[in-house]
Amino acid sequence: MAERLSATASCLLPAAAAKRGAPVARSSLPLLPSPPRGAAAARSLHLIPAGHRAALRPLSPLSSLLPRLCKRPEATSRAMSSSAVCSASDPDQLKSAREDIRELLKTTFCHPILVRLGWHDAGTYDKNIAEWPQRGGANGSLRFEIELKHAANAGLINALKLLQPIKDKYSSVTYADLFQLASATAIEEVGGPQISMKYGRVDVSGPEQCPPEGKLPDAGPPSPGAHLRDVFYRMGLNDKEIVALSGAHTLGRSRRERSGWGKPETKYTKDGPGAPGGQSWTVQWLKFDNSYFKDIKERKDEDLLVLPTDAVLFEDPSFKVYAEKYAEDQHAFFKDYAEAHAKLSNLGAQFDPPEGISIDDDSKTATPEQFVAAKYSSSEEKA
Repeated sequence: MAERLSATASCLLPAAAAKRGAPVARSSLPLLPSPPRGAAAARSLHLIPAGHRAALRPLSPLSSLLPRLCKRPEATSRAMSSSAVCSASDPDQLKSAREDIRELLKTTFCHPILVRLGWHDAGTYDKNIAEWPQRGGANGSLRFEIELKHAANAGLINALKLLQPIKDKYSSVTYADLFQLASATAIEEVGGPQISMKYGRVDVSGPEQCPPEGKLPDAGPPSPGAHLRDVFYRMGLNDKEIVALSGAHTLGRSRRERSGWGKPETKYTKDGPGAPGGQSWTVQWLKFDNSYFKDIKERKDEDLLVLPTDAVLFEDPSFKVYAEKYAEDQHAFFKDYAEAHAKLSNLGAQFDPPEGISIDDDSKTATPEQFVAAKYSSSEEKA
C-alpha cells in the first residue's frame, strides 16, 4: 500500500501557480556547507581524539556535496564524521514545526503527498533484522537522492522541497521526525482521527545507509492479496492493519506519469484544487473519512480509481471482514486507522530518549516502549 500511495499523492501546487503554468522545480537537495579551513579546522580537530581523526578526512573532493544532516552548532564535531547521527528532536521546535506544517497545508493542499512521504520512509522496515539502521524504517533516509530515485518514490522530491524550509527553520528537528509529524498532521487537518504520536527519531547519517529498492508494495501485482501480505507481514503488520491503512486512499489522486495508473483527469480532479488532473479514489479526495471503502464496495463510478490492491480488500475473505466493517462504521475505521498509523510511524525507528517524547501533553514523555525487532512477528489478525 505504500507504493499504492505512490499513486496517491501528488503534491498540489497553488491554483494560481498552476494557471501560470509554473514548472515544478527539480533542483538538487540542499548541500552541506564546506568543512572548516585553516585555523578554524585546526581548532575543530584538536577536540577530537587522535585515533579518530583519520576518519574525518574527505574521501573525495565531492565530500562537501553530501546532503545536510543537521545544523546544530553544538553538534559540529559529530556532524563532521560520516558515522555521526543527529540527536533527539527538540519538543518546542516540534510544536512550532507542526504549526508551520498546518499553514503549509492551507496554501498547497499537499496533504496526500505528505502522508505518502511519512509512509514510505517507515515502510522499508524488516522485523527480521535487529540492527539499526539496516532494519529500515522511519529513520529519515528518504531525504537522500539514491532513495528518492526508487520507482515507488516517484514525485516525493516535491514533498521534500516543501518541508525543507521548515527543516531549515527548526534545525533541532530530525528529518525522521519531520516526515512523520507532517504525515500525521496532514491526516488530522482533513478531518481524520487524532493520532497518538511519539518523537525523538534518530536520522541516518548518509546515503550508504539507505535501504535497497524493492521494499515497498506494487499497485498491480499478479497476486494482490499475497503481495500485500508479503510486504506488510515483513513489517510486522497484520490483515486488520493492512486494510485500515489502505483507507488512507480516501485522500489523493493517482497520476499515470508517476505510478502508471489512473486517468489523466476526471470530473473530480480537472479543476484541482492545486494542479489539476489525475484520478482519485473518492469524490472528496481532500477529506478523510470512510468513503474509500464505500466506493470500492459499490464500484458504480468509472471516474473513481480502483487498483488491484484496492479491489482485493473485498475479495479476500480475511481482508473483507475489515473492509465491510469500515464501510459501515467510520468510528471503527478511525480508531483502527489511528492505531495502525502510529504503529507504522514507529517501525524500525531508533528513539532518543529510548521511550520517545510527546508534544501533546505537558510531560513531553511518551509511554515507554522498548524496541524488539520481532515484536510484531505474528501475522494473526486480532478483532
